[in-house]
Formats: sequence, structure tokens, C-alpha cells
Amino acid sequence: MAMRQISDRELHEECGVFGVFGVPDAASLSYYGLHALQHRGQEGAGIVAVDEGGIFRRIKGSGLVTEVFDEAKLATLKGNTAIGHVRYTTAGGGGIENVQPFLFRHNTGDFALAHNGNIVNSALLREYLENKGSLFQSTSDSEILAHLIKKETRYHDRPRIFSIIDALNMLEGAFAFLIMTANRIYACRDKYGLRPLAIGRLGDGYVVSSETCAFDVLGAEFVRDVEPGEIVTIDRQGIRSRDYSMYKRCEMCSMEYIYFARPDSDIDGCNVHAYRKESGRLLFKESPADADIVVGVPDSSLSAAMGYAEASGLPYEMGLIKNKYIGRTFIQPSQELREKGVRMKLSAVRSIVKGKRVVLVDDSIVRGTTSRRIVTMLKEAGATEVHVRIASPQMTHPCFYGVDTSTRDELISARKDLEGVREEICADSLAFLTPGALLKAGNRKELCMACFTGEYPTALYQSVDEANKDVKC
Repeated sequence: MAMRQISDRELHEECGVFGVFGVPDAASLSYYGLHALQHRGQEGAGIVAVDEGGIFRRIKGSGLVTEVFDEAKLATLKGNTAIGHVRYTTAGGGGIENVQPFLFRHNTGDFALAHNGNIVNSALLREYLENKGSLFQSTSDSEILAHLIKKETRYHDRPRIFSIIDALNMLEGAFAFLIMTANRIYACRDKYGLRPLAIGRLGDGYVVSSETCAFDVLGAEFVRDVEPGEIVTIDRQGIRSRDYSMYKRCEMCSMEYIYFARPDSDIDGCNVHAYRKESGRLLFKESPADADIVVGVPDSSLSAAMGYAEASGLPYEMGLIKNKYIGRTFIQPSQELREKGVRMKLSAVRSIVKGKRVVLVDDSIVRGTTSRRIVTMLKEAGATEVHVRIASPQMTHPCFYGVDTSTRDELISARKDLEGVREEICADSLAFLTPGALLKAGNRKELCMACFTGEYPTALYQSVDEANKDVKC
């Protein structure tokens, strides 16, 4: 995809979800909520609203939230309840048919569904359902839940939540699901706690969001996080909770703290900016550098760079400036122009870095090509030395939970040792944060660090073979 050609250092998380219950103009509120979550997905967006008569209406499209919706379109989405979705393409690929929320018509009642994460046993479940007669509208693994809800319930006369519980217990992987019926929203989180999901209060109603930063935009008050293995039912009676699994872990994806989430979000009670800043402090303690200034790579690395500078006593400088107006789908027609892509997004401030020994703080190294270009850019601007410090461990294993590193071949640290990576990116020195420091930064006992350690919290089913088939060691 064109956007990824611009900056191959960027990781992409599959999506963000947002829901509103019991508040007038729910679709318009969802629009603002999705806009606050735009960093979680820029390839497609959608909103489904339901009115008091139980009529579901949907608008979805490819592109940014502002490109998909306008005032006239939002006015057609009537009702006090709505769910919305922004996405990047990972499992299932792109295409308008994969843009969520999905809307399902059924004689037991229509419902809509939005999903953040990745189902690792999706291929097995899809084959199982297709053999039982299911016809899928999309190639997304998210649609599987809807078919399980309808096909696998043992008692069709029971309330829908029992069908949802049966279906969720067949899924393996990472997920935050919003399921909207005519009268309520169900908020569901995987039993490992891999993906975030929070509930807020707005007037006489409620909002649900992948990140708390969306609450601030609407003036909503944070109530609590959805717990791992929990279904929260939101309706006119308020909030009710039910555990669908007694196996509960709190293995939040570490990349939420390191890279994905906005710094003004709180995840599982920990502020993302504070976490990143403490990571920077710990990075200095583990890997000090003899240098003159500290520079962060905008935007997600700035908090860690501030922490590193504070701990080291070195001045924190804006040695790199990000161009916020680069086109989202800018296509470079030649390799020469692709090489210039990083310069379109980042510029070195020559008067700041010239003649200086620079500590360059970044959040991660994925493929290494953009790290090399940034180091080269700083040296061409006059930096005498560039010491790279990474506020996360070496990424050596693919992620199967909704992050678009699907094969080891994409990861430079899976193919090269520390010195090999340093040489590849042309740095004078290179150091990564340890896994133990990741836990310490957030005062956590558990985090999913599978991409760093190879210790996956779930069974992987077909995914591991797909990841290893392209390895070139």
C-alpha cells in the first residue's frame, strides 16, 4: 500500500472501535470519537446507528473519517445508539467489504459488530462454519463471531448474551468486540486482556472506546476498563457485567504503550505518556551514551526522549521536525522518489544538530531501512555522532494479534544480531530496552511481549507456519 512505502518504520494496529448508547445524535458523537482514534486506522471507517424503531442504518467507506463522513451523511444515521470503527488492513486484507462495522439482518433481530484485534484460529473456524453452510460477506476474521453467535447457540429461545458467551469461548486470540442490537451494546474483551477497551459516562448514557483519549473530546467521564474475559452489557438498565471465561490474564499488548496508543490515553490505569517517559528514564540507566543532546523521532518517541534527557541531564532538543501535511496516499513512482519519502515526513534541524553528538531515541526498529535514513539524515545535517537508543526490546518475532508484522523476514533483529543491526542503520552505537524494564515502566506484572521474546500467550494454530515460511536467515 502506498502509505507504507512512505515510512516503513511505521507499525499498524488493526483498528479502533467506538460506541455510544442512550445519547442523542449518537452517530455524530461516534464521528468525533472515531476522529480521536484515527491514529489506530486510516484505511477505512464506518458507523452503524439504530433508532427507537429498531431500524439499523450504516455508512462506511475507504479513507479517513473526514473523507467518509460529512454532515449530510451523519444526519441520515438517526438514533441514540451507534457503534463505529476505523481500520488498517491486517487479517483478511483490504477492500470495502472488510470495512466495519458489519451489519447482519436476522429473523431473531438485526445486529452490528465491530472488532479490534485478530483471531488466531480464524481459518479453522471459517472452514468449520462454511462446512455448516455459512456464507461470508468478507474475508475479515471479525465476521466469524457473528456466524458463531447465530449458528452455535444451543438454545435459540435464550437471551442473546448466552449465544455471545458460547461464541466467544470458541475464539482464540486478541479482541475487543462491540456488538450492537436494537436495545443494547455488548462490550467484550479477550480473556488475555491483549486489546484495550474502556467505558465512559456521557449525560444519561454511555460511551465505549478503544482508548480513553476519545472520552476527552466528548466530555465523557471515564468509568472503568472492560476486564479481560468480561462482557459488559449497556442498556436502559445501566451497566451489567458477566464473565464469559474464568481464565483471566492481564497481558496487554506492550506495543499499545510503546507505540500505538495516544499519549493522552490511560490504558489499564496507566497513562501512556507517563509510561513512555519512564521507559526513557530506564533506557538511560541501562544504556547511557556520551553525547551532547537528546533527540526523539516524532511523534510516538518524544515522551521516551524526554525521559532519557531528564535522567541523563542532557538537553532535549527538537532535532527532527515532522511534516504533518504529507498526503496520506502519496505514491512515489520510482525507487529514487521512495528513498526521498522519509525526508518528506521528517526534516533534520541543521542548526540544532550540527557539530553535536546526538542520542537518537526511537520507540522501535522494525525493518531498519528508515532508521538508517534518519541516522544518515542527521549526519548529513552535521551531527558528529548518532547514538541510537530504542525504548523497547529487539523485535525478533512476528505478531499474530493485530499488528502488521506477520513474518520474521520483515524484522531486521530476527536476521541480525545487535552489532549487525547497528552496522545496517549506520549508528555509532545502538542499545535496546530490556523486557524487564518494559514491565517496570508501567509497574506491571504482565505484558504481552511476544514480538520481543517469542512467548505467545495463546495457541497459534496456523499462524506460526505462515510466519516462518518466508524467513531468510
